[in-house]
Amino acid sequence: MPQNCIQRKDYLFFPNAAQTIFMKNHFTKYIFIIVLIIGNIGCDQATKQMAIDNLKNEPQVSYCENTFILTYAENPGAFYGNGANLKEPVKSLILIVLPVVALGFLLVYSFKTGWSEAIAFSFVLGGGISNIFDRIAYGKVVDFMNMGIGDFRTGIFNVADMAIMFGMGLLIFLFLKKK
Repeated sequence: MPQNCIQRKDYLFFPNAAQTIFMKNHFTKYIFIIVLIIGNIGCDQATKQMAIDNLKNEPQVSYCENTFILTYAENPGAFYGNGANLKEPVKSLILIVLPVVALGFLLVYSFKTGWSEAIAFSFVLGGGISNIFDRIAYGKVVDFMNMGIGDFRTGIFNVADMAIMFGMGLLIFLFLKKK
C-alpha cells in the first residue's frame, strides 16, 4: 500500500480528500466541545446570579405542592456539603486541585474520543468548571433548586450539577448501548 494512503478502508482511494475532511471534522469537534462547555458555564453562572438577585434573603418558592422548590443556599463544600469542614490546605486540594486536574484530563480525552462521548464529557466539563470557578472566586457554590416528594428529596443543587448529571447519564447510556 502506498505510504500516502490512509489505512481506513473508507479513505483508501482519496487520501488527501479524506485528510481534509478528517481535519475539518476534528476542528469542528473542537469548536463544538468548547462552545458546549462555555454554554454550560454561561447558563450556570447566569442562573446563579438570578438566584442571588431573587432568592437570597427571601423565603423559598414552592411549586406543585413542594415537588419543586427554589431556595437560596451557599455550599462551601462539594456534594451535600461534603468537605466543607476540612482544614486548609486539604480542603483546597480535595475541592479544587484534584477536580481541576481531573477536568484537565477529561478535556484532553474528550478531544480524542467519539462525538457522542465528547458531548457527554462537555456537559460534565462545563458543570465542573463552573462550580470550581465559584469555589476559587467566592469560596462557595450557590445552589438554589430542590426536588422531591414528601421526605424523598434531592439535595439543593444548581444548573452545573444538572449538567454534570446529564453528562454522566449520557455516558452510562452510551456504555450500556455498546454492550
